[in-house]
Amino acid sequence: MNKRKNIALIAHDNRKEDLINWVKENKDKLSNHFLCGTGTTAKRISERTGLDVKGFKSGPLGGDQQIGSRIVEGDIDMMIFFWDPLEAQPHDPDVKALLRIAVLYDIPVANNKSSADYIISSPIMNEEYTRGIIDFNKSKK
Repeated sequence: MNKRKNIALIAHDNRKEDLINWVKENKDKLSNHFLCGTGTTAKRISERTGLDVKGFKSGPLGGDQQIGSRIVEGDIDMMIFFWDPLEAQPHDPDVKALLRIAVLYDIPVANNKSSADYIISSPIMNEEYTRGIIDFNKSKK
């Protein structure tokens, strides 16, 4: 990872306001990085904070999969995903696949405010970092 991180911002409907407020609180830190997110979330964050946030499709329309593919390609370094654990989502399999890809490619993931605070406050947030991606093909042989 370079010093300037590629950060995916995602939130389920009941958590969008929480994520927007978190981004506002951390606007100065986040402005030094490249931001992207799923459809409505990216649009609302950009409108409410003035930050440039590249938007993909809405999560249920393939946005989660778009972000997952960017993780695989090495184009996303971390993910802040405020998800709603109490609400069934029509795209739950996509969410599970996205989280699996994030773990597989060893990117930091925050699923709530406290974990996002820890990540953004890390001393290595603005430093280069080498992830430890496991070669699962090799380990299966």
